[in-house]
Amino acid sequence: MKEKVIRVISEFNNELKLQGFKAFQIESDSNETRTYSRKEFYKICLTTGKSKIHYSDKTFEQEGTILFFGNPHIPYSWETISTTYVGYTILFSADFFKNSERSESLQQSSFFKIGGTPVLKITSEQRDFLNTIFQKMIAEQESDYLYKDELIRNYISLIIHESLKMEPSENYEQNNNASSRLTSVFLELLERQFPIETTANPLQLKTAQQYAQHLNVHINYLNRAVKEVTGKSTTAHITERIITEAKALLLHTDWSISEIAYALGFEYPTYFNNFFKKQTGTNPKSFRLTEV
Repeated sequence: MKEKVIRVISEFNNELKLQGFKAFQIESDSNETRTYSRKEFYKICLTTGKSKIHYSDKTFEQEGTILFFGNPHIPYSWETISTTYVGYTILFSADFFKNSERSESLQQSSFFKIGGTPVLKITSEQRDFLNTIFQKMIAEQESDYLYKDELIRNYISLIIHESLKMEPSENYEQNNNASSRLTSVFLELLERQFPIETTANPLQLKTAQQYAQHLNVHINYLNRAVKEVTGKSTTAHITERIITEAKALLLHTDWSISEIAYALGFEYPTYFNNFFKKQTGTNPKSFRLTEV
């Protein structure tokens, strides 16, 4: 039997942090396994072949054409079983899609949620339609069209909405999912704290301990569950989300840095400055001036 080859695909992380999006065609690759890890990007794959996907606490074994949705919060592995495996993949960062007015569909889509079903069985007719969309995105990323990013975001949104109209696959094995359920509730609670729309209503939940108290669980249990499911600590998720919101406020509001610091729950602007610089390598003022 041919020895399985471990192929690491997370090298796209750095590229996506710079560009936010990448689309490519999957070449025929037999007996390969992509490593089980947390990626830094959302992923949508349209593939034809036989495979087994381990996703959080579920295992999906599929044959034929499927549409797969990967969430950066959730580790997964993908084992190719058939000798031929072809299709398309798109990778995109949260920041890339958040520039779209339709970003809410990404947050609300059951396919990207921890407790959801990330695999859809695709008919031949649906595959032909989706093939066209993926091909357009591959071509568009190489074009010189001034608004190609917005066009690509529209294509992603179209795939998500088409998927929402399909029936999700139920061909999976359900394992112990207590940690998964708690992690899903935590991540949804975290996301509900944002966006910060006014300085009169500052961020209320800022620490892992506060989230644990709000969810009525012990902090150690929450930390263990989140780490087990996502590969990251509770504090890391909170920190990343606050930084994302801080960047948005710096770029898209005329609030002073002191007002932003207060809105994000920092008692003093110096605390916010130190926090922001530690996480990003630059201070809020420099970030605002550089990005504008």
